[in-house]
Amino acid sequence: MTGTAHALDASRTFWELVERRAALTPDRPFLLQDDRVLTFGGLRERGERVAAGLWGMGVRPGTVVAWQLPTRIETVLLSFALARIGAVQSPVIPFYRDRETGFALRESQAEFFAVPGTWRGFDHTAMAKRLAGEAGRRAPEVFEAYDTLPDGDPAVLPPPPADGTAVRWIYWTSGTTSDPKGVLHTDRSLISAGACLAHALRLTPDDVGSMAFPFAHVAGPDYSVMLLLYGFPAVLFEHFALPDALVEYRRHGVTVAGGSTAFYSMFLAEQRKAPDTRPVPTLRLLAGGGAPKPPELYHAVVREMGVQLTHGYGMTEVPMITMGDPDDTPEHLAGTEGRPPGGMEIRITDERGEPLPYGTDGEVRLRGEAVCAGYLDPAASAAAFDAEGFLITGDVGHLRESGHLVLTGRLKDIIIRKGENISAKEIEDLLHRHPDVADAAVIGLPDPERGELVCAVVEQPPGAAPLTLAGLTGHLRAEGLAVHKLPERLEVLDALPRNDTLRKVLKYRLREQFA
Repeated sequence: MTGTAHALDASRTFWELVERRAALTPDRPFLLQDDRVLTFGGLRERGERVAAGLWGMGVRPGTVVAWQLPTRIETVLLSFALARIGAVQSPVIPFYRDRETGFALRESQAEFFAVPGTWRGFDHTAMAKRLAGEAGRRAPEVFEAYDTLPDGDPAVLPPPPADGTAVRWIYWTSGTTSDPKGVLHTDRSLISAGACLAHALRLTPDDVGSMAFPFAHVAGPDYSVMLLLYGFPAVLFEHFALPDALVEYRRHGVTVAGGSTAFYSMFLAEQRKAPDTRPVPTLRLLAGGGAPKPPELYHAVVREMGVQLTHGYGMTEVPMITMGDPDDTPEHLAGTEGRPPGGMEIRITDERGEPLPYGTDGEVRLRGEAVCAGYLDPAASAAAFDAEGFLITGDVGHLRESGHLVLTGRLKDIIIRKGENISAKEIEDLLHRHPDVADAAVIGLPDPERGELVCAVVEQPPGAAPLTLAGLTGHLRAEGLAVHKLPERLEVLDALPRNDTLRKVLKYRLREQFA
């Protein structure tokens, strides 16, 4: 089956991938949700009927369709139906409200907008209609797509699109410091990213995956490609929360779970409630990316849960850049982001864009098939790529001679104190070794004497003794941190602010709060 999976990599479009998988294993499950099952054959058949229904509404190749829907079988069907037509999709995270959603509608100039109606106490239809008049040249047609989807006779459909290099996806960056940016993807760029992820994790048709993150995130198609290539199912969670979700993990025998660093921590917390009982007996692998992973978290998961943890590096612009190999050494799995797949070029440069040698920190730049086609805003696209076509990420790190990438922060996370560069991530990794620290974020704050001072913001586990700055700096000194890098300020919060997708810590909010 692995050879078959690699052969499916050659699929040019999402719909070609669907047809190839449905022809191979039509009766195998694709998606599991509660008591419902969608097979690969069902994806093809129902996807065509939904596509025909959308066609009857006026959706055509190139039509921009925005959708803001929770992680449900219906959402996946709608997305693949749009791929069957060759429409341009603009997924919007369902937790977004007027500002972010209105911005996405205006910038994408969406002609249709699919919403779930009232979901989790919020009336999305009312918001959509309120925003429709503000969306630009033409108000999008709003329709609900929660339990029911458009339906029609597939005979009305033209042949599926054959060009996988046309822009058919607009994903939105988090907009943590300004308005979001519309990231342009093709079927081919997303298939390339998903294929790299699937092969890196060494998955098999016997695995059972899980989507505990919003399907509207760029990880949605990334993960779907993985399922289509290897022919195994995933459990969908419309709303993810532990310990409640454990019932579904156990019922379906999930073998691969994760999403990001925050998900690893949640599973580890469940393990610690009953150290002698595995929360999900079938689980063998936690995997994810999207946020830094403290080395101590890796070791704690492997030691206490008895499962492997592989972490990777990705972003909306490039969903899969590097990934840890389950067969790699513990040191590489704990201390690096893994290696890039074939076809992904990583260049570490100085501020002038000149390449730096192995082991030297610099800015991470990327080039490869999984890299986005640019941004909706042509000026943003021009600024994002260098003269050789490398995407300028703003991340800081270095390559080892083995090819493993080590991320040390972002340019904005480099704290400049009295002219000395200090990596926030280095301090955060050491803070995670403190028994009374559940999570930590280190930020630079303006200071008239130093330029910036180092501030540690921590979240403590239940029942922990109150932290003091002296106690924290004593721990860091014992861990070997240089004196000039020690935090000069400590703030303790009940919970660090996080986004609603992969639960990344929102440092800009901390800077605003404590500046």
